[in-house]
Amino acid sequence: MSSTIGHILKVSIFGQSHSEAIGCVIDGFPAGFAVDQEQLADFMARRAPGGLPWSTPRKEADAVRFLGGLSQGVTCGAPLAAVIENTNTRSQDYDSLKTVPRPGHADYVAQVKWKGNQDCRGGGHFSGRLTAPLCVAGGIAKQYLETLGIVCGAHLIQVGGIHGARWDSQQVSLDQLRYAQEAVFPAEPPYDQAMIDEIVQARSEKDSVGGVIECAMVGLPVGVGQPMFDGLENRIAQIAFGIPAVKGIEFGDGFEVAGRRGSANNDPYRMVDGQVSITSNTAGGILGGISNGQPLVFRVALKPTPSIFLPQESVDLSTGSNTQLAIHGRHDPCLSVRAVPVVEAACCLAVLDLLLEQRLDLV
Repeated sequence: MSSTIGHILKVSIFGQSHSEAIGCVIDGFPAGFAVDQEQLADFMARRAPGGLPWSTPRKEADAVRFLGGLSQGVTCGAPLAAVIENTNTRSQDYDSLKTVPRPGHADYVAQVKWKGNQDCRGGGHFSGRLTAPLCVAGGIAKQYLETLGIVCGAHLIQVGGIHGARWDSQQVSLDQLRYAQEAVFPAEPPYDQAMIDEIVQARSEKDSVGGVIECAMVGLPVGVGQPMFDGLENRIAQIAFGIPAVKGIEFGDGFEVAGRRGSANNDPYRMVDGQVSITSNTAGGILGGISNGQPLVFRVALKPTPSIFLPQESVDLSTGSNTQLAIHGRHDPCLSVRAVPVVEAACCLAVLDLLLEQRLDLV
């Protein structure tokens, strides 16, 4: 099923942007784990809309309600079922979209595929709203990984034409990951204010901007992943591409390596205190689809929000004629800001699934 991911840790996402609720079912999560509901709420708040200059005016509390899978706050072995109520919808803003598709959205392809039966309100099941239940599952996985000494964090390194600083892929610190998780705006000074200004400028011009998110995980042991089609990159990428607006992903130094010689790109080995050490990290912590003990580092590129308030060329499917579309509604001028914790969620789900698959003693 297209809305289900995972091998041992299976996550299914349900709902639409303007349905009564959205949610997830998490099957295969280890029993006996006390979910920190306050920590989960803080994680969800990083993704939640709230009317800040860089986000949609749509305000949703994104309060998580568990229907099953917990007994006195502890996972009991049954599937975890969680829902988030949609409380602030304005469905009338989308009345015309069944006949006039928005450029850059899935309106037209959904119309053709499902013959008009799709829910087009707010983008339906294609909406970024569905990343909220993904964050529920990923937020719990993140908590579990931290008990194993594995910590994940992400930050913005580009918004529109503003480029921020990348982390040193070999020296990613817990302090950097913690700062990224706690900052109001997920980019380090002085780039944060320049990025905010870029977003505000785009919004003032009724337009939008894209961005790049860098994600890192430290504490991952050597040996997680498989060769060929079940590699660590494969599993992360599959979930990451489920995040609306993600158009590209690169691990380690990514596309930059194409311009190098092998002598400059290989990460040398040395013995340090009787242990194998790797003296650089161009590979981003992965070799042959398997973790090598270095920090796991990757980046995703997200397109600009396709819902913009400038007039756009489209077609009227009911009349078979060209038309001009002026959309209404409430939309983020930059999706990348609120996608930062979603990328962390994708990484944590992929890694925990692989760990459970390879180390059944975890359960």
